[in-house]
Amino acid sequence: MTTRPAPWPGVPLDGSDTFPPDGPSTDASSDADVVRRLDAAVNVVDAPDVVFALSRNGHRTVRCGGTAPPPPVPRHRLRYELGSASKTFTGLLPAHLTQTGLLSAGEPAAALLDPAGRTGPDPVTLAHLITHTSGLPALPADFFVRALPAWRTNPYARYPAERVVDAFLRHRHHRSPGTRWHYSNFGVAVLGHALAAATATPWDDLLTANVLRPLRLSDTVLRPGGPDADATGHRRDGATPTPPLFVGGFQAAGAVRATPNDLLTFLEAHVEPSGRPLTGALRAVRHPVLRRGLGHRHVHTVAWFQHPTEHGPLYFHGGATLGQQAFLGFRPDTGTALAALCTRRFRVRDAFVPTAYALLAEA
Repeated sequence: MTTRPAPWPGVPLDGSDTFPPDGPSTDASSDADVVRRLDAAVNVVDAPDVVFALSRNGHRTVRCGGTAPPPPVPRHRLRYELGSASKTFTGLLPAHLTQTGLLSAGEPAAALLDPAGRTGPDPVTLAHLITHTSGLPALPADFFVRALPAWRTNPYARYPAERVVDAFLRHRHHRSPGTRWHYSNFGVAVLGHALAAATATPWDDLLTANVLRPLRLSDTVLRPGGPDADATGHRRDGATPTPPLFVGGFQAAGAVRATPNDLLTFLEAHVEPSGRPLTGALRAVRHPVLRRGLGHRHVHTVAWFQHPTEHGPLYFHGGATLGQQAFLGFRPDTGTALAALCTRRFRVRDAFVPTAYALLAEA
């Protein structure tokens, strides 16, 4: 689906160190057809580093490759930036807090962020924020002005938490909350600050204590960890490295980075929540909460996009940063979980997401 550019300097595209997988299967009994299909997916994606990790009924296969030489740390052991796929982690938190009775999804966010302020008759609630029905734009109105000097490096880092909260409290809605779906990093960022305020707990600590630690995600973090732990992203040319992502005040919308195996652990919990920590929340984030588009063909849950298949629903979410891409998905009907990652910025007609989606849809 894409035309490959010139190879990484010094590495032929068909060389022995380029496309053959450099990461082992985590289960020696993995079906040969799964290995073949994952290797084919790795080869289709044109990026310095590529990882496809699939679990079927708990049996894992992880295959890696890319146009760059294998890094000193094997690709399958590195943490990758998830970008907007972080929202699948964020969505579990309010689901859990409401399941346990600590919060109500109908609480006005402004009342949590500014208890002394006045709440209008039609407030933005926590439920509006996580379902992208708050009426907020994708980003605050002044975001681009502040971010422009760092547009190619770390634009979000120039917009700290206090500005996110202030922009929300000053925002004047043109539509009533709950009447229109509009994807908003701004809204999910505000949700994170509202939950932190409601629990008097910093966001990193809140997500770690209530989601990461219970699910035993020890290789999932919310800040860069250095070149020995993190994959290095690249610009659209596939050759120029990008710096590690810093998200400023948008932690809830895109801060998570994780290893492929941690992502499979996370997704396996969604495939079969029974007997796991956060069982109620894991079930809750599967439930459709709105439908939109012609014939209501687009279905959304609290944290996932949902598409139908012949035997049951497929759940997925993508993410992209300035130098990396991620695709997470699962299918309860086939017991399948998929985490796909690559270290090249999204381009028009990029093969990464279609390849990952097709792999999950056919699983």
